[in-house]
Amino acid sequence: MSDREEKPASMKLWGGRFASGPSEVFERFSGSLSFDRRLLEADVRGSMTYARELHRAGILSAEERDRLLAALEEIRREAAAPDYFDGADDEDIHTFVIRKIKEKAGEAAGKIHTGRSRNEQVSLDTRLWLRDEIDRGLELLVGLEEALLALARRHREAVIPGYTHLRRAQAVLWPHYLLAWFEIFLRDAERLRFARRQGNRLPLGSGALAGSAFPFDREAMARELGFEGITRNSMDVAGDRDFVLDYLFAAAMIMLHLSRLAEDWILYSSEEFGWLELGDEVTSGSSLMPQKKNPDALELIRGKAGRVWGSLSSLYVTVKGLPMTYNRDLQEDKVPLFEAADELNGSLEMMRVVVESADLREEVAARAVEESWVVATDLAEALARRGVPFHRAHQIVGRLVLESVRAGKKPKDWTPEALAAFAPEFTPEMADLLDPAAGMRTREVPGATGPRAVAAALEAAEERLREFKP
Repeated sequence: MSDREEKPASMKLWGGRFASGPSEVFERFSGSLSFDRRLLEADVRGSMTYARELHRAGILSAEERDRLLAALEEIRREAAAPDYFDGADDEDIHTFVIRKIKEKAGEAAGKIHTGRSRNEQVSLDTRLWLRDEIDRGLELLVGLEEALLALARRHREAVIPGYTHLRRAQAVLWPHYLLAWFEIFLRDAERLRFARRQGNRLPLGSGALAGSAFPFDREAMARELGFEGITRNSMDVAGDRDFVLDYLFAAAMIMLHLSRLAEDWILYSSEEFGWLELGDEVTSGSSLMPQKKNPDALELIRGKAGRVWGSLSSLYVTVKGLPMTYNRDLQEDKVPLFEAADELNGSLEMMRVVVESADLREEVAARAVEESWVVATDLAEALARRGVPFHRAHQIVGRLVLESVRAGKKPKDWTPEALAAFAPEFTPEMADLLDPAAGMRTREVPGATGPRAVAAALEAAEERLREFKP
């Protein structure tokens, strides 16, 4: 067969305009079944709704409708087989499904595409598929949040060093640190919900770009498929992938945050920090060095972030120069979308297991706090509360730290008498603030690390998370 020999018309959803078929090279280059086969469930679901609407519009008889619905249901069942697509060389998932319908329903299959364009069909399939994927991502994100809160409750009173510039800065409660991640991931959940809303509109009835010429009840189809409403402009629908980009941006942000959390815990579980222990189930060893316990799960999450960011960049650049309505470039939205969803959901699932496996070595974290001068700000603020100008208070405490570093003294080495002797502005009772726990008790404004503030924040977090549960 030459590379320009005409192929049977039944293998294409188009062809009458052409004297000969596409070349074998073009077939290979342009085919998408290898990846868009993941849309089969969505394509079948959308086609079932469309068949019912064709009957309501008088295009299909009741018998034809039922035959098509039975064929589509059979395809849905058969698709569970792992070898279902073996040997298929159809142009895309839409062509594949219609071929399967024809095998089962005969000539009635020829009517299923009446008034429908693949432009709106692929938009519908992608919206349905992505909506389910976002729901799965939200479920995984909520699971991660629950694991963070459980770990916070397990060490309610533990004190750890808080860092700026990766230097010990101020003492904070361990739950306060974990609640920071809770806030970050809750914002991510909002981003996913926004992306879901953006794509949750029915495109059917838009045609190729000018809208349908048939009297379809678009609102009824939207209700049947669980959409919030219908799209408002047929030309917009044909070229719209904003809802995919919204999801990819949300996914990239989540991966950014997972990567940052991974970096934190890689550091905190290292010998140099040593106050976080990762479970054996999320770490691995070295083929050469018997002593190693490597944070592989976290390193993989950190690495996979780049792939999701690449997916966002890839589609963003693909779409940026496209003229209005559909262009074949948009076929290239599937691979980055599918890859991002896989990597995101896999990373969220993995991070939850990491969090569930982790344990805080409270005594090591407390020692790191006590050995450092994380109480310096507490002392300066105590002076300020006594009327010392803060700049002056800062200077006094800075000199105290310098003297201590030179003499090798830790905060607990200073007695009330020695502290008062160092500078007349100090009073003996200020020595209480050399205990990091005392300084934290001064920080009880909402959002701070004081014990009462943190306890209230934990309770509020539980309540806020319920909003995101199904």
